[in-house]
Amino acid sequence: MQVFVGRHERQLDPKGRLALPATFRSRLEPRCYLVLGQDKCIAVVTAEVAETIAEEITAAVKRGDKSEQERRALAASMVEVAVDAQGRVTIDESLRSYAGLTPNSKVIVAGAFDRVEIWEPSRNERVIALGTEAIAGVEL
Repeated sequence: MQVFVGRHERQLDPKGRLALPATFRSRLEPRCYLVLGQDKCIAVVTAEVAETIAEEITAAVKRGDKSEQERRALAASMVEVAVDAQGRVTIDESLRSYAGLTPNSKVIVAGAFDRVEIWEPSRNERVIALGTEAIAGVEL
């Protein structure tokens, strides 16, 4: 498994392109997948992780743990993208809208062990604060 860690501030360009942090690029090149992430982020995954996601949700639908609608929405939202020569990926409008991102906006690119996540900064701050409190054993 590829391991992605760390947190980086970036900015989308006017065309909705995002320069991936150099530490993540070599593990995501030449192609990776963008998909709806939990808590309204965009998940960036390798081809291997995309295959695992497809297998897991298909199995969950067969077990009755997930709905066919969830599988359809996830499959429809997943986009294969190329990492360009400058290390950028283009985030399509539907994914940007889901995550609350607009062209020229600041974003947080964070490692989440098996994936990279792209966040609207204030939403990421809230999620990180909740996670930090949970690790510390403090209830909010």
